[in-house]
Amino acid sequence: MHDRGSLEALLSGAGFVAASEEAGELLACAAGDTELLESLVGRRLTGEPFGWVTGSVSFCGLEVRVDPGVYVPRWQTEPLARRAVERLPADGIAIDLCTGTGAIAKVLATSRPGARVVASDLDERAVACAAANGVEAYCGDLFTVLPRTLEGRADVVVGVVPYVPTPVLALLPHDTLVFESPLSYDGGRDGTDVLRRVLTESPRFLRRGGALLLELGGEQADALGDELSRLGYVDAVVLADLDGEVRGLEVTLGERS
Repeated sequence: MHDRGSLEALLSGAGFVAASEEAGELLACAAGDTELLESLVGRRLTGEPFGWVTGSVSFCGLEVRVDPGVYVPRWQTEPLARRAVERLPADGIAIDLCTGTGAIAKVLATSRPGARVVASDLDERAVACAAANGVEAYCGDLFTVLPRTLEGRADVVVGVVPYVPTPVLALLPHDTLVFESPLSYDGGRDGTDVLRRVLTESPRFLRRGGALLLELGGEQADALGDELSRLGYVDAVVLADLDGEVRGLEVTLGERS
């Protein structure tokens, strides 16, 4: 049987960097049920993602349901979601690609209740989870399953699409490799395969002056520069975190010349 201190020590010893926070959440989730607590702790000690163990995570101040098998939203994505909110008019239209739990879409819909927010994901489990989070979600590849009535009307397209270079997948944290699907991460040889598809396909749905916001990393923003110009995107802004690490890219679909 664990108290707060012993549980925190156990998680710290297992290498979990947020041991104190996790201990508190596990205790709250168990609500005094000793057997349940032991089960939750045991699952976490195997490296199972914390969001799967507790069934939810906090994202931009919202509680987001996380079903087992579904990509767990990361706090590093929160600035991208907040920037997407800033670009979305009160009565606008937004599209969230590779939505996973629907976390970004839920933030958009909550912040802009008068807007229409739709989402897509290849994984049926993700679509079901997003729907449980109140998101209008469709199962399929990127834009292919979205309502055609949205073509040329979206103010925002946002996505955390797979962007990890295939050769780097083996360097991901152990629990990521064991529990989460490579489908959520594998972006091809240099990580830009899906990013390039989104750049190419977004103008079909974006209105002129609409924003495309994508999570990416490393030198991928530079690698996409020529393609951005060719496809008519302007005002490219690289989004970085407080440590100066590249986290995303924001571009605007320019007017026709």
